Amino acid sequence: MPTVPTVPGAAPEVYAGVDTHADTHHAAVVDAVGRHLGDHEFDTTTAGLAALYAFISSFGTLIRVGVEGTASYGATLSSYLHDQGVSVSEVIHPSRAARRRGKSDPIDAYNAAVTAAGNTDLPVPKLLGGVVDGIRALLKARTSAVKARSAALTQIRSLLVTAPQDLRQAYQCRSARMLLARLATITDDTDHPLLIVLAGLARRIGFLDTEITDLHTRITQMVTDTAPALLAAKGVGTVTAAQLLVTAGQNPDRIGSKAKFAALCGVCPIPASSGKTQRMRLNRGGDRDANCALYHIALVRMASDQRTKDYIGRRLGEGKTKMEILRCLKRYIANEVYALIVDPPQVGGVADLRPLRRQRGLSIQAVAGVLEVHSNKISAIERGVAHDAAFTQRYRAYLAEVTEAAA
Repeated sequence: MPTVPTVPGAAPEVYAGVDTHADTHHAAVVDAVGRHLGDHEFDTTTAGLAALYAFISSFGTLIRVGVEGTASYGATLSSYLHDQGVSVSEVIHPSRAARRRGKSDPIDAYNAAVTAAGNTDLPVPKLLGGVVDGIRALLKARTSAVKARSAALTQIRSLLVTAPQDLRQAYQCRSARMLLARLATITDDTDHPLLIVLAGLARRIGFLDTEITDLHTRITQMVTDTAPALLAAKGVGTVTAAQLLVTAGQNPDRIGSKAKFAALCGVCPIPASSGKTQRMRLNRGGDRDANCALYHIALVRMASDQRTKDYIGRRLGEGKTKMEILRCLKRYIANEVYALIVDPPQVGGVADLRPLRRQRGLSIQAVAGVLEVHSNKISAIERGVAHDAAFTQRYRAYLAEVTEAAA
């Protein structure tokens, strides 16, 4: 490790930058006006991270550290520095134009340090390793399993298109479920190559179905424990809630405001005015998975939420198109989601609903008739597989009325 110069008098304010890699990190330190104070390379081991922190702290009062690749090679370092109480900012890799002056690990580290010193509005990285990180891993596994299942089913249908006529007629089914059930009847002693392949693909889909169900159950439990208020919101399901939690991260307070969360999800309009033309355009940036989650929530509310239907009718009367209204809805939903994640309200449980209904001698069909909903919704609410805070409150109030009437 290089010798650290001593600084006479009061400890100066310093800033650090780190160029991260798989096996090593290169750290550099500058003062408040960007003068280079020192740099060194460290291993990515536990001892190496501790040595890196000791090095950048030895030059003075450490104000902020700029780290490249906080979501990849720098994730562990960012979490370690955060645990030490250090302010960590994410530094974007320099542009190609900026790298015309040369590129090396020390140059990149010093550039990161200068950026951290000169910019107070750098993004705060997401912390990894918590509950939300576990949800992220499960969600990625579920997404890949769903894609693999779709690919296998597409392959089955493609093989049947060019299959002999007798096989095409034998396995011509209207639904995928019927097709898979019929393919499952193929015995192992068949010597027809096409039947062997079709049976193998059907078994693969069956395995993926089991995996998807298991992952979905685990994600539901973790999301319910982590953000019950978000899951109870109208139109929010397990997958959409999980994706929005992953987008916000383990430390959602880093986002700062509803407007910043909307920008993170790509639902904030962007000015596109020039001269006499004054207009806004669609934001095509941000986290597209979060944007997709907000889109699905908006579609559900457009189909089943009366307040959203009233809003659509009013905006259509103002001359807005459905796509423009959908963009507005996604922004409003993003604001609601941000509040539910950062400052969630208390959400009551549903485990007592079914015992209360049975104590009153009420059937699901009877309750559904009074509340004017399908009986499947009552069952899903009682089992906790569907979430609707407003309807749950209405259901509970009805059971309370029945109790008072019986008394």
